[in-house]
Amino acid sequence: MTTNLETLFRLPGPSEADIESFHNDGYIAFPDVFTDQARESLIGEIEGLERVREYVGQLQSMSGEPKAFFIRPWNDRGPYSDQLIDDPFINALLTATIGSNYHFCHSALNVAPRGIGPLRYHQDHHHWKHENPVNLAERDKYYVQILYYLNGFTLGDRNLKVIPGSHRIAPTEDAAPDRARASEFPSRLLAGEFDAEAGRLLREKRLELPPGSMVYINARIFHGVEPKPIDSPQPYRIFNIDIFKEAGPPHRYTQEIPSEWLARADAHRKGLFLREAYREGCWEPS
Repeated sequence: MTTNLETLFRLPGPSEADIESFHNDGYIAFPDVFTDQARESLIGEIEGLERVREYVGQLQSMSGEPKAFFIRPWNDRGPYSDQLIDDPFINALLTATIGSNYHFCHSALNVAPRGIGPLRYHQDHHHWKHENPVNLAERDKYYVQILYYLNGFTLGDRNLKVIPGSHRIAPTEDAAPDRARASEFPSRLLAGEFDAEAGRLLREKRLELPPGSMVYINARIFHGVEPKPIDSPQPYRIFNIDIFKEAGPPHRYTQEIPSEWLARADAHRKGLFLREAYREGCWEPS
């Protein structure tokens, strides 16, 4: 299952400014980074999936508050989405920012329709949310999310928003375990309570990205998503995500790799896949 493209992207790798942005801000935005062929082919693959076709076909008949289409893990990948896992640009980006000792964690696919509500500010580094000894040891390791926005978004229309620098805030009882306190934590970040710890002013940044864009984030950064207006000119926003983690114990969503993925994997890809998947009890002492 291969494409006729050596890479899906316009860039060979990140710039020094990109790497600095990742470490200082907690994310890198890459507007219009896909080649036209790759962007169009990826959209075609996703819209051609049977479950996506069924979902999109039912949107107009949905009553009440709309629900997003969501798959995790996303295993039903065509050749272009499969190439995302170890495209030369992705390899170069991961190596330049976190080193070569990383694994593929999991992936997800989301289609967000008109009228869907917001996603509150949150962190996705689940080792910060648990007190098991393995989680305490893993908290400082990298957990990276690569967010793909194939048909893009405008301000106020299911756009991503981030708090640059918030990945520097240490996990605390306020930030992680308790959901009620965790939901209040971003307002405290934006009120300046943790500016000294971050070594900078923590302020919200709302992003706007054209089709074929990508955002690369340290999952410790606080990020959220704004609602999609019912009158949006875009019927739905397509979003797919691949997650990579610094080698070590599994993350909360580290997926079991399908046997067919392993069967066709080369040595480099097997190195990404051969790791322990998450299962209940795997964080407990043996």
